[in-house]
Amino acid sequence: MALKEPSFAERLQTAAKAKQAQLEKTRATALANQAKSAEQQAERVETAKAREIRTAEREAAKRAIAERRKAERAAEEARQASAAADEKARKDAERVAKAEADAALKNNQKAARDAKYAARKARQK
Repeated sequence: MALKEPSFAERLQTAAKAKQAQLEKTRATALANQAKSAEQQAERVETAKAREIRTAEREAAKRAIAERRKAERAAEEARQASAAADEKARKDAERVAKAEADAALKNNQKAARDAKYAARKARQK
């Protein structure tokens, strides 16, 4: 039985070979993981850049929409101001026309009264 049992030196040598094999396996795994990790990091960087681009595009679109709305509001306010000025001018013209019509009516009424008065005075004489 003594011949079949490994000696202390053989056991140390077997243990050293096992450790070496384990180290090589770990190094191979680490290298594979490093390559995979580098790929994942590159993908993350690309994704982040794409996200930044999309965000910038969204912000630009929001700004464009806001500017368009602002321009539309300004145009609407100008249209309303123009409509209000037109309405005011129309009302002023109506007021002037009514005042002239009232003055003409009063003048006609006064002339008619004066004519009646003159006719009455003429009959009395």
